[in-house]
Amino acid sequence: MAVPIVDRAIQIELNSAAATEDGGCRLTMVTTNRTETALSRAAWQVAIFDGAGIVQALSVLDFGDLNAGKTKIGLFELPGRACTDISRIVVNDVAECRGADNSDQRDVCLGGLATLTKTDIDFGV
Repeated sequence: MAVPIVDRAIQIELNSAAATEDGGCRLTMVTTNRTETALSRAAWQVAIFDGAGIVQALSVLDFGDLNAGKTKIGLFELPGRACTDISRIVVNDVAECRGADNSDQRDVCLGGLATLTKTDIDFGV
């Protein structure tokens, strides 16, 4: 279930999930930093569920730097995991979130996080 988009939030959109030649899955993620805080590194840990609702993996989606007010696209490979075998992705925690001054910004990266999916895969917090 997607969290409604709010002002001053970071939004992560699961834009597409496409099969790779080696049988894996490539996720295209669109992230928008709607805060006034520039981030030198923004990375989230996600749990990946199979069709039976069982957690199959914990992965990190690392977007690197996210400038304030900027949208950034990230491609993430899930080797050996077919997209059709993924039913749900949940943002489990913040792996790292640092401001431009190297300050801890975990509250910015998780507290105001909004999620959205344009795929058949459920994506949320």
